[in-house]
Amino acid sequence: MKILLVRVSSLGDVLHNMPVVDDLLRHFPDAQIDWVVEEAYVNLVRLHPGVRHIIPFALRRWRKSLRSAATRAEIAGFYRQLRHDAYDLILDTQGLLKTGLIMGMARKTPNGKKVGLANGTEGSGYEGVSRLFHDLSVPVDKHTHAVLRGRLVAAAAAGYVVNTPASFGLRVPAGDTSWKPATPYVVFFHGTAGAAKKWARDNWIAIAAYLYQYDLPILLPWGSPAEKAEAVAMAAAMPNATVLPALSMQEATILAQSAALAIGVDTGLTHIAAAYETPTIEIYCASPKWKTEGNWSPKIINLGDNGVPPGVAEVEQAIQQLL
Repeated sequence: MKILLVRVSSLGDVLHNMPVVDDLLRHFPDAQIDWVVEEAYVNLVRLHPGVRHIIPFALRRWRKSLRSAATRAEIAGFYRQLRHDAYDLILDTQGLLKTGLIMGMARKTPNGKKVGLANGTEGSGYEGVSRLFHDLSVPVDKHTHAVLRGRLVAAAAAGYVVNTPASFGLRVPAGDTSWKPATPYVVFFHGTAGAAKKWARDNWIAIAAYLYQYDLPILLPWGSPAEKAEAVAMAAAMPNATVLPALSMQEATILAQSAALAIGVDTGLTHIAAAYETPTIEIYCASPKWKTEGNWSPKIINLGDNGVPPGVAEVEQAIQQLL
């Protein structure tokens, strides 16, 4: 069986689609699974050994130079690669016009099916026009978890039932680890693009003081100049903290996977730690917990909710449970 997954972005959404691969291979061990994904997330998809071919999609970059001959040649190359194989199942688990168009361009076998979402979940960016490209549209509850949503589409398409916890199947990436301490460490994923999702600096400082008793160094990564400035300010008030150098996505994944404990807000790297089943505390401040909470392992504790950030005492209690 040849299967094409269409899930192009963003980091968290691509990560949360990984259990679809594990599910399909559990039921069809010989399946050949390809994946269309934005070029920025190709290395993330490569971490799953069950993906045969990755077809990079570069719409974000192509939009800036559509009149360029080089860009047009790249788009033509993408189209040829997409249509190289005919697929028994083509699954769009994102439900956008652009993913629908990709599904429309892909080739299916004579008995093949194109399957996608019949509706979005609450607050999602679902675009109903994507249904035009489906042979089968799968309805989901408005409060369906981001991981379960894709799993349900694949299950309906392939004729099985989702009845196991999510399994992400990610291999440990290779990369430079010169920044990594020789001893176990805690990582604080404090940075996020949405200011409302942040947890107050004083809370992080209080947790660092609490962790001092465990004699574990705290590592502070960052992804922008503003986040670096915040990390420096935090470290100045934390005797056991170190601001990391700039890390590649691969190195940041190693950081999340290797930690003795990851504590983070609702952001991609926190979800990567949870996917590896690193002991993880997910802190929700301004987003619904039901959407992305790590619910597949007892090593993951989810605190707070939309508009109700957790207090320091709750995080301290979770640390006691995990350490």
